[in-house]
Amino acid sequence: MTTTTDDAVELGEEQPRRSPLHEEHLALGATLTPFAGWQMPLRYTSDLTEHHAVRSAAGLFDLSHMGEIRVAGPGAGRALDRALVGTLSSLAVGRARYTMLCAPDGGVLDDLVVYRTGPEGYLVVANASNVETVLAELQERCSDVEVTDESATTALVAVQGPAAAGILERLISEDGRSGVSGLRYYACTAALVAGVEAIVARTGYTGEDGFELYVSPEDAPTLWRALLETGAEDGLVPAGLACRDSLRLEAGMPLYGNELDTTTTPHDAGMGRVVRLDKVDEDGEPLDFVGRGPLEARAGSQPSRVLVGLQGLGRRAARHGYAVLVPDGPVVGEVTSGAPSPTLGYPIAMAYVTPEVSGEGTELAVEVRGRPEPARVVPLPFYRRP
Repeated sequence: MTTTTDDAVELGEEQPRRSPLHEEHLALGATLTPFAGWQMPLRYTSDLTEHHAVRSAAGLFDLSHMGEIRVAGPGAGRALDRALVGTLSSLAVGRARYTMLCAPDGGVLDDLVVYRTGPEGYLVVANASNVETVLAELQERCSDVEVTDESATTALVAVQGPAAAGILERLISEDGRSGVSGLRYYACTAALVAGVEAIVARTGYTGEDGFELYVSPEDAPTLWRALLETGAEDGLVPAGLACRDSLRLEAGMPLYGNELDTTTTPHDAGMGRVVRLDKVDEDGEPLDFVGRGPLEARAGSQPSRVLVGLQGLGRRAARHGYAVLVPDGPVVGEVTSGAPSPTLGYPIAMAYVTPEVSGEGTELAVEVRGRPEPARVVPLPFYRRP
């Protein structure tokens, strides 16, 4: 049975949320797809065209589905130290840090980017599918400070690629231009961009240089159109979720629900470095942040599985959930993400495998539609920008 929008409303089915840029995407002929409760652009032209544009020039992304949670008040940094695995109280104003929210058993509830926007203010950016979880956990764990969901009043666009800095600089008011041009990686600043007030962050999820801009939903279309118009001469194109995924895979960046989930610890994913076991409380004693015990034990133990990169040696690409095998032998792991690499020209994948087959150069196979395809363990990331 085909269910129309009106039928769905009558049946009480929840409709996907629309980005403040929804009409812009329709005007550009985007193919839209449901994603984490939102209707978002999958592509505008072709996945390959958009992917190569980001690697060679620039791509413009709508990331308004991401969640933004404000944590503020005296002691906000110390509260986040207890809530997350990283140390946020030592973060300088105007800087950002990648970190994780873990369950008491050490499993990952979400991976986050946290910006320090003021002496007592932080902006926590969560994955769209986990906003409610992150908000509830932070409200419970940081009950002595203010925790506010600002997702509905925040739009987010990103311009990524080697031409990104030049495009953005041409849209920034003269008095703020030097502050943005000199912005370090994982830093942010307030700026007027195309006449729009924005928080500009030098962050991204593509493996390229780039910026993410946080603005009001009302201002998002103005900013979007200005970036498209200004960047056209540099080769900037609008880019969708499909190429964002292939870009982050080449860059070896984890995706929640694939490489990270509640059954996975940061150490399993090769990201034990984000867990700061050297955190201390006001008395100089080890800080008892949520998940510390299991994560401390995990840090000193032999892993049961290791996240590795796989280079496909055949033509067919591995996909999420495919079994990893020893050639003519048993199953030793599972693919978490996989696709043909537009930049490298061969299939790539990330997979969890047993430690004994995780060494670089190990010959393995991936079961692709019932047939083993040869693969080799290679270092992550697959791609680093020049």
